[in-house]
Amino acid sequence: MIDLMILYILLKHDLTMYAIHKRIGEYFLAYTNPSFGALKPALVRLEKKGCITTSKIMSDGGKLSVFYSITKDGMKELKELLLKPFSTNALQFFSDARVKLSCASFLSGEDAAQMYLDIKSNAVLHKNNAEKILADDYTPQDFYQRIVLDNAICEYKNFISMVEGLEKENARNSR
Repeated sequence: MIDLMILYILLKHDLTMYAIHKRIGEYFLAYTNPSFGALKPALVRLEKKGCITTSKIMSDGGKLSVFYSITKDGMKELKELLLKPFSTNALQFFSDARVKLSCASFLSGEDAAQMYLDIKSNAVLHKNNAEKILADDYTPQDFYQRIVLDNAICEYKNFISMVEGLEKENARNSR
């Protein structure tokens, strides 16, 4: 997901690594917070793939700054990352789906519709799994798991409703 966030952030401005980290925090901190230690290898990886380029600029104070820019290949990669299938891990799905939804403005109406459908299908699957576990016979010591599952089901229902709203808005804007 860090590659996706970096590419999305670079759509708007050429930035230094520090500025990229700061913008990721501004855009995505509510659901993820990659460290500088994760950022540098991702930038190197994206540069090797031709998704970003660097330019070195000397500041007035004599300090060398490296600015990162997205390339046309980087825009293709961003689209591929947004449309890439989700992990079957429910926790990973929720985090990844939130990041992807935050970047949906990059996609065309048709591609956004595809992403929304994929997100909604996965959310329904995870909600159904939680409901199935909850429907099984429980003994009294399962009280806490029941509470957690009830909460997860509510989160998925709310999330599905939100995605359905985004789907409707996307369909309206695509006409």
